Amino acid sequence: MTESSEWLIYRGAGEPHDGIDRLPGPPPWRDFTSRDEAGAGDGSEDRRLGSHRHLAELHRPGAEELEMINAALYLRRPLLVTGSPGAGKSTLAHSVAYELGLGNVLRWSIVSRSALQDGLYHYDAIARLQDVQIAAQGGFGASAGTPGAVEGIGSYIRLGPLGTALLPSDTPRVLLIDELDKSDIDLPNDLLNVLEEGEFAIPELERVADRLPDGEAEVLTADGVKVPVRDGRVRCRAFPFVVLTSNGERDFPAPLMRRCIHLELGRPDHNRLATFVRAHLGDEAARAGDDLVTRFLERSRSELLAADQLLNAIYLTDAAATPGRDRLADLLIQRLDRPR
Repeated sequence: MTESSEWLIYRGAGEPHDGIDRLPGPPPWRDFTSRDEAGAGDGSEDRRLGSHRHLAELHRPGAEELEMINAALYLRRPLLVTGSPGAGKSTLAHSVAYELGLGNVLRWSIVSRSALQDGLYHYDAIARLQDVQIAAQGGFGASAGTPGAVEGIGSYIRLGPLGTALLPSDTPRVLLIDELDKSDIDLPNDLLNVLEEGEFAIPELERVADRLPDGEAEVLTADGVKVPVRDGRVRCRAFPFVVLTSNGERDFPAPLMRRCIHLELGRPDHNRLATFVRAHLGDEAARAGDDLVTRFLERSRSELLAADQLLNAIYLTDAAATPGRDRLADLLIQRLDRPR
């Protein structure tokens, strides 16, 4: 092979070889071994966000950003953050949680099929019915203490990220509702009442509350912890710090905008992008990729690009150590608004 192709693992030669042994470790945001190290969790938070804790430590908001974050904290209002991909919208939520000691960020990633119910809770009626049938076949019926009993109904309910954030606590949780502009037309309006009132009902528990001990049922949270819910309602004491992010791809209804503090993030500058790279890949990679950061910024003035494309390019050109790094970087950093 030529020098420029020595980094290739798959050679396309049609001959088996042991090149897979030369494959370097994965980038932090694609490291699935964190599942084994995470214990009770699955490691998805660290894998999805890369070194987001380091980003939170290094994040230095501008004056307007700082003021709007504090306005949302003081007023107990959601913070709607709009900006281009890689502008630091998600990092903002993690930075607040890290600095104020508010625990892990609850994340609700929105897709076109997302509904309010997904964020609040899920009731597994099918699993409960199956357990009742299995118990009945064993001759136990659905008496107290069996899987299908009223007392055990909480075992079939799991709160979503929004539902977990609204649990009563002395300090607020941080909730990231990511890419709200991907939702269907109804979700922003459906969120209004919950965000205004800070509470919601679980009808499956309300119906049987008078038959539950002290009206309470234990349900599972998005964190995987069991908590009691009384009378089938979840009411917050400290309103969560809610960050709604949007890439600016659509307008939101006026009633939602009225209930939110709106922060517009501009394009990241060289310092913010360099910090982003350093947090994910370390100081050495950040220094080596500084020229790519500069080129990325120049291109982003006229092209729609995302910061994770820059991360991919810097990681791969560093790992591959190929003389054709600029050409390889250009292949990875392709404009997202390319005409079809």
